Amino acid sequence: MNKTTDILFLSHGGGPMPLLGDPAHREMVACLQQMAAKLPRPKAILIISAHWEEAVPTITANAHPSLIYDYYGFPAAAYDIQYPCAGEPVLAQQVQQALTNAVITARLDTERGIDHGVFVPLKLMYPTADIPCVQLSLINSLSAEAHLEIGRALQALDYDNLLVIGSGFSFHNLPAFFAVNTPDVQEKNEAFEAWLQDACSNPLLDEVQRRRRLVDWTAAPYARFCHPREEHLLPLHVCYGLAAQACDEHVAVTILGQKSSLFYWSKQRAFDEPSC
Repeated sequence: MNKTTDILFLSHGGGPMPLLGDPAHREMVACLQQMAAKLPRPKAILIISAHWEEAVPTITANAHPSLIYDYYGFPAAAYDIQYPCAGEPVLAQQVQQALTNAVITARLDTERGIDHGVFVPLKLMYPTADIPCVQLSLINSLSAEAHLEIGRALQALDYDNLLVIGSGFSFHNLPAFFAVNTPDVQEKNEAFEAWLQDACSNPLLDEVQRRRRLVDWTAAPYARFCHPREEHLLPLHVCYGLAAQACDEHVAVTILGQKSSLFYWSKQRAFDEPSC
């Protein structure tokens, strides 16, 4: 039989601003709502957020995760946001086992809640909060190759109708978001976005070439201007490591005045029917 995994890398915007009616996030809000409407409804969601780093991959295993309001200086409404989704401990254990089988040390965390890299996009996409969710951390080495390997290990997950989301930002230079958007900034932003789109979607690249580009992402045009620190790019590496193919769809969206990206893959995996 075949089991389906949908894989989505999204740019999640600035803190809680997408949920507070910020005009600079309207395009992103509409994009995520449209994407959720056309995706098959998942049985569960596994989400890798840029806002959680650990020494080893760590997985939320709480059946009822709380929210972590990991942002500062916003209106009171930002701290009243609720997203009472259930956790999915069985999926969390399967993620840990898949990583362990790939000789990647991983641990479960039964106490931690979900951060805004999780609940902000999910509240836009699935506002009723009725799909169980598990969060997987980045590792604090910030190694591109290690995150590709984490994604590859997740190919072994035996879980049907799963949505895997990499929640980051394809452009993440914070000063540039709140400064004058000069032609120089636009050129750098657009050059890196063009490189990233080509790396993830060009059908003329084989997967060895595509992987090498993502490992060597700092060689891309203006890479370190667009990502002074790479934590918002690495959820994409996990997504590609899992997909191991060119994306099925790329969507460009402007957020806070900067061009950003969403990448989508649909993947079917063959499993033998159980014998009786």
